[in-house]
Amino acid sequence: MVSTTPATRTPAASDPGPLRPPWSARALIGAGLLVAAVAVTWLTFWWIGLSPASLAAGLDDTVRLLRRMWPPDLPGAGDVASMIAETLLIAVAGTGLAALASVPLAFVAARTHNGPRWLRPPARVVVVLTRAVPTLAFAILFVRIFGLGPLAGSLAVAVHSVGMIAKLLTDAVEETDPAPAEAGRACGAGEAQVAVSTVLPRVFPALTGIVLYRLDINIRASAVLGVVGAGGIGVALQTALGSLNYHRAAGIICVIVVLVLLLELLSVVVRRTVLRPTARRRTVRGRTARRRTDALPAGRAPYEVGWDRGRGLRVTGAVAAGVVFLVSLWSLDPDPGRLAGAWPNLRAVLSGMWPPAFSGELLMAVLESLLMALGAAAAGAACGLVLALLTAVNTTPWRPLSAVVRVLLVVVRGVPDLVYALLFVAALGLGPYAGFLALWISSTALAAKFFADSLEQLDPLPHEALTSVGARRWQAFAAGIWPQFVPSFTGNGLFVADLALRESVVLGIAGAGGVGYLMQESIATLRYDTTAAIVIAIAVVVYAIETLARIARGHLL
Repeated sequence: MVSTTPATRTPAASDPGPLRPPWSARALIGAGLLVAAVAVTWLTFWWIGLSPASLAAGLDDTVRLLRRMWPPDLPGAGDVASMIAETLLIAVAGTGLAALASVPLAFVAARTHNGPRWLRPPARVVVVLTRAVPTLAFAILFVRIFGLGPLAGSLAVAVHSVGMIAKLLTDAVEETDPAPAEAGRACGAGEAQVAVSTVLPRVFPALTGIVLYRLDINIRASAVLGVVGAGGIGVALQTALGSLNYHRAAGIICVIVVLVLLLELLSVVVRRTVLRPTARRRTVRGRTARRRTDALPAGRAPYEVGWDRGRGLRVTGAVAAGVVFLVSLWSLDPDPGRLAGAWPNLRAVLSGMWPPAFSGELLMAVLESLLMALGAAAAGAACGLVLALLTAVNTTPWRPLSAVVRVLLVVVRGVPDLVYALLFVAALGLGPYAGFLALWISSTALAAKFFADSLEQLDPLPHEALTSVGARRWQAFAAGIWPQFVPSFTGNGLFVADLALRESVVLGIAGAGGVGYLMQESIATLRYDTTAAIVIAIAVVVYAIETLARIARGHLL
């Protein structure tokens, strides 16, 4: 006789298991995030004085500015080519330097690395600090140390990129199979030999994808580094806006948008080509070859040696990338005399940074950046959700409308946040109002893109089942799509808030409120102790928000 008591009864395959209470920890965290988003948005609106009347007045001022910018005055073809080339070379040089520095840093920071343990905490601090401070903030410092030009821009791109590349590569190193490394150590190989011979080949595809993704981001960042004198096409944009030549500014903005969109398309194509798994297809002839093929396990093809088209393309691409990297380094004009002359500036900056000078003005500026970012991210997530419902294939009410909205979002995402900030400052004046509007637009476009992709990846069966039994469109969405979409909505919304916080730091450089203006002013007036305090505050706030978002995603997803 088989016992059927609750303690020993085996549940059937169709048993859904114990139901969660309606107010579980996940529900409480989700409700808390929603309340916090509403509260922060309301506080931001109150802080910057945003109201329907002020929004309508700001819209009128912006429309008048856009009319003054029309028609765009495009620079000459030679000038455009020169500015674009300098922008691309800055991004390539910075990304390449960051990749070279990130590989040893990632191995030292990885928990699976058996090198000196005392090096791990400093390596992780470097990864966190360089990732938290935005590229433009580093550019301001390096312009002061190395002077105007692309050298400062490339170093800013490199230092900031180290944080992301090393962080992702550290995760890849820790996730590799430890057996080959342990075998190498058992044979007496040193830790450096183990890393190069057993771990690096396994993580090299991941490293390639990370570097290509970071290059895409760095090209966007390099387009506006010239605003602080760090070279690239941003120099021409800042010159045009500073001289009130709005027609030329509009032409340069058009060039930046087209450049970013073309490079985004090119980046997608390159990543798909480079990271495509090698197709092991080879024609075998003769009985011996067939017997060897039959002896292999099911689903596996014979190992190929020698060269094929894919291997040749990858090697050619690697050689071409190396040549382009060397050319980009040479374009920075690495004159030994200039580099030697930068050492006094570097010593002055470092010696003046200690002790950091915290103040009430600094804390208020950080609070302003925080409110701008979180309020814009919350408002952008709400607007982005509406646009995503119009864009996603499984929720759009009309397919042509979906195509139009999708193209519009691509164009809006192609304009860097700092360009929006410069335009709103020119139209509305200095202050956080302009910064909030710039972040609101960029957060809306980014959230809409993430949300639309998530909606299209959901399981369509619940929605189709509800529709087939006569449920209305909103009923099928509420019961069949929304419950699946909540985790993605929360996770992507937190990610948008994280990105908005990093961008809000630098908008003050254009006069759009926040801590960026205070940082630029402290460097211009040689108050490096205030600069150090600002960098520390930025790193702490960004890392705290990133940690809270990671914890929330861990509990909700």
